[in-house]
Amino acid sequence: MLTHTTLDTPDGPFTIIENERGDVVAAAWSDSADAVAARAGMSGAVSGECASAAAVLAYYEGDADALAGVSLDPRGSAFRRRVWDALRAIPFGQTRTYGAIAAALGSPAASRAVGGACGANPIALFIPCHRVSGANGALTGFAWGVDIKRSLLERERAG
Repeated sequence: MLTHTTLDTPDGPFTIIENERGDVVAAAWSDSADAVAARAGMSGAVSGECASAAAVLAYYEGDADALAGVSLDPRGSAFRRRVWDALRAIPFGQTRTYGAIAAALGSPAASRAVGGACGANPIALFIPCHRVSGANGALTGFAWGVDIKRSLLERERAG
């Protein structure tokens, strides 16, 4: 069974969906659990308490380590899962380029595929795709808007 909760954050409503083991399977800035679940290829989440909500609130209060210990179970190809693992390794307050992620994965020509994995990220914030920028450091596309991406990066740099 999937459980969801929606939090009020400085960047707007943020919905988390957890599976029966308590792993986060989907998360996004939206007040629609159905939309967040659909983005992750799921459906049928019921309203309830999600243990990871405390980590999101702590993150927004400036706790750099709050999200690191949360268990995730994203659905995706083996390559996308490798990208998402690499994103989780980017330290709080730092960024990487799509090309740097691709090179770190041993596929330096795969920067577009890294971008695709970022765009398909089913667990926003916990998998910090907001920490990835274009080759020149530009804040490129973000599924929830560049304003939220900028807000997250500014919050992390200040923390």
